[in-house]
Amino acid sequence: MSTTLQEQIASPERGVKKNYLNADHTIASWLLTTDHKRIAVLYLVSISIMFFIGSIAAAFVRFELTSPYGQWLTSEQYNKMFTAHGVVMIFFFLIPSVPAVLGNFVLPMAIGARDLAFPRLNLLSWYFFVIAAVLMLATLAMGGIDTGWTFYTPLSSLYSDTQVTMALVAAFIAGFSSIFTGLNFVATVHKMRAPGMTWFRMPLFVWGSYATSLVILLGTPVVAITLLLVLFERVFKIGIFSPELGGDPVLFQHMFWFYSHPAVYIMILPAMGVVSELFACFSRRRVFGYEFVAFSSLGIASLGFLVWGHHMFLSSQSVFQGVVFSLLSFMVAIPSAVKAFNWTVTLYKGSVHLTTPMIYALAFLGLFLIGGLTGLYLASMDTDVHLTGTYFIVAHFHYVMVGGGILGFLGGLHFWWPKMFGRMYSEFWGRLSALIVFVGFNFTFFPQFMLGYLGMPRRYHLYAFAPEWQFYNVLSTAGATVLGVGFLLPAFYLTASLVKGKKAGPNPWGAKGLEWENADSPPITENFERIPIVTGQVYDYDAEEDSRLIRAELDDHERRDKAHLPGEH
Repeated sequence: MSTTLQEQIASPERGVKKNYLNADHTIASWLLTTDHKRIAVLYLVSISIMFFIGSIAAAFVRFELTSPYGQWLTSEQYNKMFTAHGVVMIFFFLIPSVPAVLGNFVLPMAIGARDLAFPRLNLLSWYFFVIAAVLMLATLAMGGIDTGWTFYTPLSSLYSDTQVTMALVAAFIAGFSSIFTGLNFVATVHKMRAPGMTWFRMPLFVWGSYATSLVILLGTPVVAITLLLVLFERVFKIGIFSPELGGDPVLFQHMFWFYSHPAVYIMILPAMGVVSELFACFSRRRVFGYEFVAFSSLGIASLGFLVWGHHMFLSSQSVFQGVVFSLLSFMVAIPSAVKAFNWTVTLYKGSVHLTTPMIYALAFLGLFLIGGLTGLYLASMDTDVHLTGTYFIVAHFHYVMVGGGILGFLGGLHFWWPKMFGRMYSEFWGRLSALIVFVGFNFTFFPQFMLGYLGMPRRYHLYAFAPEWQFYNVLSTAGATVLGVGFLLPAFYLTASLVKGKKAGPNPWGAKGLEWENADSPPITENFERIPIVTGQVYDYDAEEDSRLIRAELDDHERRDKAHLPGEH
């Protein structure tokens, strides 16, 4: 490749170079940009705002549950609050987070392209996202909705007198934003790879993003049509899903879950790709069984379309259908286990460096394993009968989505932050934040497994009939407070790094990949001075030499961090 890590560490800092951030400073240049990197930054700001709003709704839910008799909210207000949390977090943070931010920024550079295949479509996807987000926030400001994030009929189509119509329109538009992004990624991977960038030289993050894009393209139109039908039934009273109008509510469940279970993999597959990059970089080793890990992403994406019925074991589905869906649900564990075992072997044979991104990756692995293993109880028909509709579902979902999706996003954000903005953040605060998130997360959601096993139904506002559940709810709320602190810290130290952070250099982690070895930090608008030609294998680390160099670089960061700690000079 073009430069070595040693040359980059030793090279003196030069004057300010032209890059995608300082190429033009006008507001119009940002709002009309077709640069994939600037669009990634716009998405980062947008989803961060939505994450903050969704977190506030979650805080109200958790503090309300500290008492069996409620605190400040009525039951109707409570329904609106947990619905706001679910809709905002799923449709406006989890689904777009890794693809729209990290995928937008990294994917073209990782395969040696100057931009995505359709730059204007990429910008349009962000505008669709913003329009949908504004509509959803207007929905919440005008009284909110009480249907839950699943919009189950006939409540959503016939009985609810809340702002369901506007929420459906917002979710419909957000779906098109995802479709535009997925289409762009598929076209870019197929048509714009650099010379020599064969399929089995692509980074695993690209494989994960590609598999995710296929799920988006095949699944999102189904839920878009489903929400449109609910809208027609609600507005025009056409009998599609509501029994009172001659419809079938089970049909809605089939159509909704046909998308919404694959949507889980839209959230988790790109995060798995991020974690593969982190394990390779910070263990200084090629991912063990690279080909198997790559194909496991496609396997998860394919099987994800065949398991929607395990959400419907108790929804008039026949026992024979349930057996088939149960078997298929267990089969999804196989490609997931391939990833987990191969990551573990990669770590076992590697030289591990506990940087902030690596701590997030290790936390991801632990939490995702718990989430995946508890999912087997829900894939089994006999145990699912007892656990469905309880807080066990809530805990399992959050272990997969928050423990997997959000921690993968945070790990990737900390990994590529120096490339995005050319500045290093404080390793001390980064590691501390990652540890706080891990501890707070487990104290928040592990007690909910107990609550679910004991029978506490999800979405219940009051539980005075079982006051013994209060201990677990108080423990969960205390953990959520710690978790909130862990999520807030990166907002401060990452923002501070833009002003006070040390200049990163092209490759501060000593990582392998075109974006690290052939592009500046921050990159120029065109990404590369010239299109790179790929000749080596992906993750081609020289473990001994790279470990020595990255250790020297990290020791330098740690000395700088300690020099700025309170009480030290």
